[in-house]
Amino acid sequence: MKKIVVVGGGAGGLELATKLGNTLGKSKRAHVTLVDRNTSHLWKPLLHEIAVGTMDEGVDAVSYRGHAINNHFYFRVGTLADIDRTAKQIVLAPMCDDDGVEFLPSTRIDYDYLVLAIGSTSNDFNTPGIKENCIFLDSPTQAHKFRNKLLNQLLRIQRLPSADSQVRIAIVGGGATGVELSAELHHAVADIHNYGFNEVTTSQLKVTLIEAGPRILPALPERISASAHGELVKIDVDVKLNTMITSASNEGLHTKDGELIAADLMVWAAGIKVPDFMAKIAGLETNRINQIHVNEFLQSTRDETIFAIGDCAQFISADGSRVPPRAQSAHQMASTCYQNLRALLNNKPLKAYKYTDHGSLVNLASYSTVGSLMGNLGKGTMFIEGRLARLVYISLYRMHQVAIYGFIKTGLVMLAGRINRWLRPRLKLH
Repeated sequence: MKKIVVVGGGAGGLELATKLGNTLGKSKRAHVTLVDRNTSHLWKPLLHEIAVGTMDEGVDAVSYRGHAINNHFYFRVGTLADIDRTAKQIVLAPMCDDDGVEFLPSTRIDYDYLVLAIGSTSNDFNTPGIKENCIFLDSPTQAHKFRNKLLNQLLRIQRLPSADSQVRIAIVGGGATGVELSAELHHAVADIHNYGFNEVTTSQLKVTLIEAGPRILPALPERISASAHGELVKIDVDVKLNTMITSASNEGLHTKDGELIAADLMVWAAGIKVPDFMAKIAGLETNRINQIHVNEFLQSTRDETIFAIGDCAQFISADGSRVPPRAQSAHQMASTCYQNLRALLNNKPLKAYKYTDHGSLVNLASYSTVGSLMGNLGKGTMFIEGRLARLVYISLYRMHQVAIYGFIKTGLVMLAGRINRWLRPRLKLH
């Protein structure tokens, strides 16, 4: 029986492990193992909602162990430390408790085929003071940290109200994460007034969005960028363009022009990279942000038994363009990787991966969404906004849920979500 190991339970990794489990695992044709350092899965594009409390991760998180049992694969908690290509084993780092005491030694897991889907983290570009003073909104832990700090600031205003009380939040990076967080903050503070924070109003929220380039959402069409910029201005977000951050301190962010952007909370969302330990891991070919070079079949260029998908893979299309680090990319890569793993077991030809851009959507909180559909299908781009765009944005998450639950269970999850809207507060305040 072939051993397939998937490292990383993000959008692509969990979808792939689920498909492999329900086919090869269920039929006993392969032993499928998913490895992740966390015990539960959250869809990364929703982290900004968890950060401000408009989404409860306790309800929406997927338990890896429970999901593995229901879908015929195995789960191992652990952090990838190395790959032994000669022995065909992955090496997991020792596990320590909260006090730093080791309770599990380093372990090894055999594989015949390995899929790396470890995702990405924020890239601070070695800017002084960023790691020490900013929150990187790229994990549930960081989202929890931001929410706790935000609630503390709001509690300060509630207990010690004054005419000049403010919560100053600076967000570096005008990509989707920065833009969506800026809008979600306004929505959450407007709603928190109904939960005992009667002294807190949106006028006391000062959000500054900082972008080094000439416009926000630089990877998206200019019309979407302009529309999103206009929506942010309407809710009093201070959008600073062409502003380069050179350092951070406990007072705030320092710009190239010598300006201090004072802030109580600072978020860094300006670029991504694959974790540093992946640089040249096991002699695999990687780029400057530690992504693994893959061929047309998503195999690493130096080992055909190792695949890479999602943010940790560098795939260059036939036209020379790089596939962007988006959830839709990870979903499409997972589908192609699944077909190729089955083809290898059946001694059939592999399928070349081809990225299809279905468009981009940016969520600007309750019923305010802008984006484009059918990105590069040769028929132009359809610009959508408002409630229609919001509906399409939500449908992307539903598609992810269908990929891991199936249609029936996703329908039940949606029903449970409707019920929870009546039973639970709209904001998570703890």
